[in-house]
Amino acid sequence: MSTRPTPRPPRSEREVRIDLAAAYRLAALAGWDDTIYTHLSATVPGEPGVYLINEFGLAFDEVRASDLVKVDVHGRVADGSGRRVNPSGFAIHGAVHAARPDVECVIHLHAPWGVALAMLPEGLQPTSQWAMRLHGRLGRHAYEGLALGADEQQRMVANLGALDGLILENHGTLTVGRTVAEAFLLMHILERAAQAQLRAMAATGGRMRVAAPELAERTWRQWVGDGSEWDGDAEWPALLRRAERLSPGFRG
Repeated sequence: MSTRPTPRPPRSEREVRIDLAAAYRLAALAGWDDTIYTHLSATVPGEPGVYLINEFGLAFDEVRASDLVKVDVHGRVADGSGRRVNPSGFAIHGAVHAARPDVECVIHLHAPWGVALAMLPEGLQPTSQWAMRLHGRLGRHAYEGLALGADEQQRMVANLGALDGLILENHGTLTVGRTVAEAFLLMHILERAAQAQLRAMAATGGRMRVAAPELAERTWRQWVGDGSEWDGDAEWPALLRRAERLSPGFRG
């Protein structure tokens, strides 16, 4: 008998819009926003090379499903609305979506603990169970300034490869997911792992109990299992209910 996971039904644009708008609201509730900057993006089902991103100028806690703008991988608004998007947003997101058609969602943040982690030469260490979920699954991209030219985009996607995310040195963090829920949960795990590591470093002067690579690898394998359940599958309904309670209106 085959152990290959059962294929998932295709997603509708409406489903993706609602999930992405909820993810913006949840990011704001978590304190991950940076006024009107940084972005969460998602591919549009049935429209290859087109993805959804927030209209530039909206705070995360204002984003509704209808506010999400369709943009192609070159940053051109593709829905005829003429609404504004942030050039630096599609420079990062467009490059990742073009290189990773297997992912639905890309999240790039300047969240406090992730930015602090991005300052550390050693990056994320297997010092917590959260961190072990990401063991061997994070690339690193050196800081090259504010603007992302074509050459840097290629270096960035090469550093990402087939991994779950990137530490953008001196800048922030990035995660990708096969669903919005998966990308969001991976960012949640990364931010929690960064927070735990940095607090332990502050409390102990940098002395921490670091798991052996073999243990970290085993924990990662236990976490991902046979691949039939993705990060976010179990948690996302509860997170949608949280968004409904604390930041209603995102479905509009």
